[in-house]
Amino acid sequence: MAMQIVIQSNGLELTDSLRAYVKRRLQFALGWALTRRLVVWLSDINGPRGGRDKRCKIQVSLANGRKSVLIEDTEEDLYAAIDRAAARADHAVARQLARRRRFSHEKLPPADSGGEPQH
Repeated sequence: MAMQIVIQSNGLELTDSLRAYVKRRLQFALGWALTRRLVVWLSDINGPRGGRDKRCKIQVSLANGRKSVLIEDTEEDLYAAIDRAAARADHAVARQLARRRRFSHEKLPPADSGGEPQH
């Protein structure tokens, strides 16, 4: 299943190199997961005033109807925000899938107790 990555920006120019960086970074961080779709929002909150205002928000839609994961990170440098958000998304998706596996195992019916067969 191919991962669809949608990138949107607000307050900054979405260059081809920035788009390629985001896709490469997310493929590396989340290529292992069964993700259907990733939506990435990149924004410059304060505009030319500067400061710690470069935001990367990532929404990961997992396959098989599982709950989405939403991660946001804000840094002075946009590439640092992308890197941190991608790493945090990787961890959040891994936790979500592990929790789902653990929960599904707990819901299995009890195993046969090995007692006498009933007639």
